[in-house]
Amino acid sequence: MSVWMDEIVFGESPRWHDGRLWFSDWGAGRVWSVAEGGEPVCEAEVESLMCIDFLPDGRLLVVSPGAGLLRREPDGSLVQHADLSAVTATGWNDIVCDAHGRAYVNSIGFDFPGGEFRPGLVALVSADGSVRTVAEGLAFPNGMAISPDGSTLVVAESYGEKLTAYPIADDGTLGTPRTWAETPGDHPDGICFDASGALWYADVGNEHCVRVREGGEVLDTVDSDRGAFACALTREGDPLLLVVGQEWGPDTWGSGRRTGRLVAYVAPEHGDGRP
Repeated sequence: MSVWMDEIVFGESPRWHDGRLWFSDWGAGRVWSVAEGGEPVCEAEVESLMCIDFLPDGRLLVVSPGAGLLRREPDGSLVQHADLSAVTATGWNDIVCDAHGRAYVNSIGFDFPGGEFRPGLVALVSADGSVRTVAEGLAFPNGMAISPDGSTLVVAESYGEKLTAYPIADDGTLGTPRTWAETPGDHPDGICFDASGALWYADVGNEHCVRVREGGEVLDTVDSDRGAFACALTREGDPLLLVVGQEWGPDTWGSGRRTGRLVAYVAPEHGDGRP
């Protein structure tokens, strides 16, 4: 295990891109990128909770409850990529982009942590900026990932203790959902696929990351010393599992305490996609 960055307020949404790990620090309102042994670079500032992913041409997308869906231009400026306001008023959580320039964004459907539970949704943002709801009725939709072959969107339902899969149609709409894996006793948060099609999920309360196959077989578990919020895999050389986490408790939300870290683990055997 090695620490790539510490003194993070609230790390979320790690994405491996162009040889660096990018992530959001919700508490500091910044998007950072960092390479092993290097100095972190502030890539964007958004005064809100935010999650990130990348368009096929490499431009950064930022989804934020306060700002909607933003796109970073080559000069570093942030511009509106799509207007999400007509879909829901309860804000946005995670985002994942596909190879066609489309983005899936989800909303948990209620004010967290103090609001009364309501089911959440997934919206599709097409390459032309149009927005439509493509899935509903999710129990706290959290992390999302697209399978390596591009055919399936998987959503972590934190309150449902499961990973839910949707077939992706040619136009980007989602088909009938199925349970990809049950996660009894775990509340999956951020997720990522490895090259073999197995999936890692982070769990805050149980302070670990778990690798599972479709159907629920547990392949590996990596323990953390604090709440694990999300994870990503490097894509060059020997694979590393990169985890953002911080101490979590009743006084954590909005406290400003810098208990967050970005930590790298050697991915367990076959985490590089070998069968």
